[in-house]
Amino acid sequence: MLRTHSSPNTPKSLSLVCALFVLGGCSLGEVRTPITEATASPAAEKTAAEPDYLRHSVKDISGSDVALNKYKGDVILVVNTASNCGFTGQYEDLQQLHEKYEAKGLRVLGFPSNDFGGQEPGTEKEIAQFCSSKYAVTFPMFEKVKAKSSPKHPLYKDLTEGTPEGIRGEVPWNFTKFLIGRDGKVVARFGSAVNPLSAELVSKVEAALGK
Repeated sequence: MLRTHSSPNTPKSLSLVCALFVLGGCSLGEVRTPITEATASPAAEKTAAEPDYLRHSVKDISGSDVALNKYKGDVILVVNTASNCGFTGQYEDLQQLHEKYEAKGLRVLGFPSNDFGGQEPGTEKEIAQFCSSKYAVTFPMFEKVKAKSSPKHPLYKDLTEGTPEGIRGEVPWNFTKFLIGRDGKVVARFGSAVNPLSAELVSKVEAALGK
């Protein structure tokens, strides 16, 4: 039987409290904090850090090496493009977006890909000629990449597998757009049907630019 030390003048209620603390393994000067899932493993709430999307080196459409880290601190819109797609007309809108916000720090980067419906079958030279003659494109264009098929380009592997939930996922079609903020994190993703000049996209660009 548990005995508690008390004087004849000790109230019975206080004796009962003391007994409960002893049973619980605590003294009157110690109160234990219940162990919850959060306090037991605080690291469990942390998510994996996003990769450095600009660590890659790529070739531009003329074959010259370009280190993407030259764009660090800029706002970047990465777009997989195609010359024979129903969305190909977005080249014109991308060019307008580029002209409007380039001086404020926006960089539109075009990556042709033949992964979707075989709608970019041409060579880099043919693609460059098409973009220049038909849409007067002056924003940077790069060599053809595999945005979905194997082996997936390292940049697109990062964009589709290393991004946060809600952005992560395979590129489904041409003219999918990833917006990277000045801090190097992907802040938004837009589907093929989202026009580059739409309020939805422009508002995100302006917010990323800090306007």
